[in-house]
Amino acid sequence: MTTFDDRENAFEAKFAHDGEMQFKAEARRNKLLGLWAAGLMGKSGDAATEYAMEVVSADFEEAGTEDVVRKVAGDLKGKASAEDIRAKMAELLPVAKAQLMDEI
Repeated sequence: MTTFDDRENAFEAKFAHDGEMQFKAEARRNKLLGLWAAGLMGKSGDAATEYAMEVVSADFEEAGTEDVVRKVAGDLKGKASAEDIRAKMAELLPVAKAQLMDEI
């Protein structure tokens, strides 16, 4: 194998790793968002955890974050606007990334 091949393989591995970490961070962010929303709805314990997993699953409906925003906004029934939810998502993404880095 040449040095060029080694570099190419390393770049491809880093690209795959970065994509996987972004996916995990977004899923963790959605879980944290679900727990936040569950608190606003008065859910706690297993009910909050179950709702958070529903929010994570909602992200698989379409590309982007709007499927999650629609689900949470619909479930909150006016307790938070779509803009509030998007702001919370932006706030929680660095938290999710930090949690993942702590687990490594």
